[in-house]
Amino acid sequence: MASSKSADKEIYTSGITLKKIKDLQQFYGSFDEHLEMLQKAFQISISAHGRDLKISGQKNDVNAALNILSNLEGMVVEGFSVTRQEFQMAIRQYQDGQHADSMRDLLLGSHILTTSHRKVFPKTPMQKKYIDAIQRNDLVFSIGPAGTGKTYLAVAVAVTYLLAKKVSRIILARPAVEAGESLGFLPGDMYQKVNPYLRPLYDALYDMLEVDRANRMVERGVIEVAPIAYMRGRTLNDSFIIMDEAQNTTPEQMKMFLTRLGFNAKTVITGDITQIDLPLKQKSGLVEVQTILNTVPSTEFIYFTRRDVVRCKLVQDIVKAYENADKQKIDDK
Repeated sequence: MASSKSADKEIYTSGITLKKIKDLQQFYGSFDEHLEMLQKAFQISISAHGRDLKISGQKNDVNAALNILSNLEGMVVEGFSVTRQEFQMAIRQYQDGQHADSMRDLLLGSHILTTSHRKVFPKTPMQKKYIDAIQRNDLVFSIGPAGTGKTYLAVAVAVTYLLAKKVSRIILARPAVEAGESLGFLPGDMYQKVNPYLRPLYDALYDMLEVDRANRMVERGVIEVAPIAYMRGRTLNDSFIIMDEAQNTTPEQMKMFLTRLGFNAKTVITGDITQIDLPLKQKSGLVEVQTILNTVPSTEFIYFTRRDVVRCKLVQDIVKAYENADKQKIDDK
């Protein structure tokens, strides 16, 4: 009779037939990279023969891979595009103690944002909470590291509101800290001066709308992209307003921006307070506003962590490394 210790190391083999997948190459990934990800994550062996997959390894690890594959197959049937990113998210959720079907439930049970160019949906529970908060409140602050979808999802919601005629325009603003918001010394007209600082907002916008359509809306003023310095003195009614990189506003700029809000205005303010580019002795408006507005009605603060990073795993690892380095600095003091 084998000991329990040796029994734990026995190789278990099981399989799955992906009957519902039409494009196996896309599901498996280029050179089967999606299956390679599963193998590395769970220390298992996967052999593929058309739709039939044979998986060997420790029983719990094999069952984890089977669960992920089955539920991702179900997502494809529901009409979702399952890419490398979805495999990464499903693996991460399982490693965090959640079953892969929680990802499917998250998508099917949440708001899917349909723009004219693509479908956008939350990929973590916090992203779902973020979308719900935007739809429920007039003012939402989104704070967290790079790669968590703060700006991207806000632009997606803004475009859906515009296309549904819930607002008449979108205003995308960002502090041009690198130029000190004193743009006169830069060559060119206003567009040429500020465009390099606002490029990330255009990138998100072009991902939601056809480029020509987005440019026509910008030309007509239906979509406005500008540094926050150009918001002074205005009242923003019937608008969906997004301020990106808000950690680089001063308290005075933050107050000025917030007091521009008018009737039927929905506002999202995003930022990463670990990446402040202001002079060392200058306080961040995003840091200060958390204590000032934390009890104001129809205002909500959403906090993302590195677990919500939906870019490549390397970005999540980089964020974690910086968090550890910052913690070490505090401990050393």
